[in-house]
Amino acid sequence: MLNKLPSSITNLLDARLDGHALPQGLYTREDVFQADLDVFFTHHWIYVGLECDVPEPGDATVLDIGKTSLILLRDDDGEIRIVHNVCRHRGSRLVDDGPTVISKLVCPYHQWTYELSGELAYAPHMGTDFDKSCKNLKSVNFRNIGGLIYVCLSDNPPKDIDNLERVMIERLAPYGLQDTKIAYQTDVIEEGNWKLTIENNRECYHCAANHPELCVSFVEVDFGYDPATLSEEDRQTAEEHSRLYAERIKAWEGDGFPSAPAEQLAGHETNFRTQRLIISGAGESQTPDATAAVDKLLGTMTRKDLGDTHLWGHNSWNHFMGDHAVTSMVIPLSPSRTLVRTKWLVHKDAVEGVDYDLEKLTNVWVATTDQDAELVSRNHRGVEDPAYQPGPYSQFTEKQLDSFATWYVERLRAHGY
Repeated sequence: MLNKLPSSITNLLDARLDGHALPQGLYTREDVFQADLDVFFTHHWIYVGLECDVPEPGDATVLDIGKTSLILLRDDDGEIRIVHNVCRHRGSRLVDDGPTVISKLVCPYHQWTYELSGELAYAPHMGTDFDKSCKNLKSVNFRNIGGLIYVCLSDNPPKDIDNLERVMIERLAPYGLQDTKIAYQTDVIEEGNWKLTIENNRECYHCAANHPELCVSFVEVDFGYDPATLSEEDRQTAEEHSRLYAERIKAWEGDGFPSAPAEQLAGHETNFRTQRLIISGAGESQTPDATAAVDKLLGTMTRKDLGDTHLWGHNSWNHFMGDHAVTSMVIPLSPSRTLVRTKWLVHKDAVEGVDYDLEKLTNVWVATTDQDAELVSRNHRGVEDPAYQPGPYSQFTEKQLDSFATWYVERLRAHGY
């Protein structure tokens, strides 16, 4: 029997049904994974870190995306810079993975030395006529949006990042992310395709059965429900919550805190959605009892009742509350492995054990991230099964998944697939 040749990526895109999950090969194939790296992690804007990752001049950290290695650093003038981690001599990596402190960027191989601006300062034994000015480190297009760092590795980055910047600069300003520090960080490797990781994050259909810690502060009906399946009492409760939302958004915005949904999804290059969500229970923070974890509030915040400003992108999700923030970044490692890097931010002057308890601060999202990793793994193993067929998304609770899948197909097609 002859082996079947794999269909083209175009055929897989053609096979995707509206309102349904993606065809199997779009989650599992190596050629699709390479296309994803090229389209979504090279030619689109991606979230890669924070201004507070490098708080002082000389602070630097390295991030690898596929075969690309980037150095995020703060130069001697206090400015953020991002350069390729590639020596302009023979290509050696300059800095090892993770955070470090440096005064110069010195290549370990032949000691070519660069200023923190990226300028080549010293290249031994290259002759008196060697022109150092054309061998500076290659810089990377980036935007610092309220303390969140986005990069695009393409020479022609999408211009509609301006819309994300316009929306989020105002919304993030009160949180003062530039004056935060990382209280805790986790790196979790999910045994699943990066799109399954994003899909899992885009719905709360699964939350009640899988995230008991998160559900203390999350309001499940915020993420959709089928009114026909609710009891009359539950339906009235959901309708009352919707009325409360309208009132709360009006009050928040009247106080100068933008809160209404703003999104740029299918039909655009840069994918994002933001909204200020009500926090359930005590209403202050995403903690085991929904009360604030940190006594010293972020930025210029003086209130704990301003809910959770969430921000989604195609490789990130973020939650900003009065007392702390949680940011998560997604980096594909292979068709079946995905890095989820999560950071908990507090005011830079907050002291652990005095202003906050680390366990209370991190409990909810440590548990939720571990639970999600198990769900994504189960999902990926099922998608690899020969019996897999793309199932329908719920029109009530999975609209965002349909929107993401539609955007994903659009962007691959726009890049020639």
